[in-house]
Amino acid sequence: MSTDVKRLITVLAALLLVALTTATARAADGGGDGDGPSAGQRIASALRTSPVYVDDAYTDAVPPSRQRQLADRIRGAGLPIKVVLTPLTKGDAFDGDSDVLAGVVRDRFPDQRELIVITTDSDFPDSLEGYEWPTDTHQARDAVAATGFLDEMRNAGLADLTAKAVDLVAEGKGRERYEEATRELDGSAAPDAQASESPASESSSDGTGGWWLWPLITVPALALTALATRALVRSRRTPSTVPQLVFATARAADEAGLRRRAEAEVLALGEATQAADATTTPDLQRALDAYAAAGTVLDEARGLPDLAGVLALAQEGRDALAGSLGLPLCFFDPRHGRAALRTGWRQLGRRERLDVAVCQECADALRAHRAPEVLTDRDEDGRTVPYFELPAGRSVWAATGYGSLMSPLDGFNTRRTTTR
Repeated sequence: MSTDVKRLITVLAALLLVALTTATARAADGGGDGDGPSAGQRIASALRTSPVYVDDAYTDAVPPSRQRQLADRIRGAGLPIKVVLTPLTKGDAFDGDSDVLAGVVRDRFPDQRELIVITTDSDFPDSLEGYEWPTDTHQARDAVAATGFLDEMRNAGLADLTAKAVDLVAEGKGRERYEEATRELDGSAAPDAQASESPASESSSDGTGGWWLWPLITVPALALTALATRALVRSRRTPSTVPQLVFATARAADEAGLRRRAEAEVLALGEATQAADATTTPDLQRALDAYAAAGTVLDEARGLPDLAGVLALAQEGRDALAGSLGLPLCFFDPRHGRAALRTGWRQLGRRERLDVAVCQECADALRAHRAPEVLTDRDEDGRTVPYFELPAGRSVWAATGYGSLMSPLDGFNTRRTTTR
């Protein structure tokens, strides 16, 4: 490897390590300064007296008079809305991530089952993000997102933008408003793309056009690709903190996506149970129990395994409504979807052979003597292990296999009974 490549990789690694160290230090002290309260604590304390928190950096844009107007607007809507307007930068108490900020706010109000949080956007300071728990009943995410695309809000200040976001959330038609606001964006890039392609086509037809530009484009691209590939190979050969940071970031992104999926499935199951006729749905009560359990797990979810459990409970609820118990979700990773078949499988180091439900991809991997993709969790020592390696008494998902070994609902109810 050349000296320049080594130098570049070293610099990138150093920057990532500094970021990791800073984030770890902040996590250790709760995000606070010295012995003072953490940023999350300060925000939560303020939100207990008013539904609107505005950082000092934004008081010019949202002065106290406008803050009071926003608070009155929220109280008039009668919804559990909390507004948090604070600058977000990489390395701060929330690592510059609005998802983290919203999650911290949610954690500070554990007794509040329903909560809607409107925050400043991680990427665009003049934009907003919407979050809602336990489900997207009021379509808060789409409603807040739509605000930034409205023509009337094009030059609006932060106070007006936030007020409009509250109104759209209260209206409860966020998805519809978002689709209307973004409809004109569909295909808007096509004319520009065609215009940019036209001259190139004409100039290349006479044999003297822009062919000479290709080396200028492809050579740097190939060089960057080679550098990335060599860095990846090196990271696989030499354990370091950098890949771990990358994996942690990817896991956080996976968790956010899975949470949205779980919220949508719980919402859909709730709507389906409300529409069901008790006279023609013998297992309606079980579906209602699965819905309630899924909502509880979603509220208390601490990571991917719990969110996957929400999917398993929602699937069991749908099966109860349908009156036919199909195969559960994939044993190895419920995110793979409903299993395609059952097969015998023996865990490494164990004698007993289990009958588990697996998706087709995992079944093919087992047949080829390859390890299937597995959902992981952390054991008591903090190590990442396959979720089913945890003691059944510590993990309801290890005990039930997300439906392969036992009904997720029965496992959930048993755990609730024994822990009371």
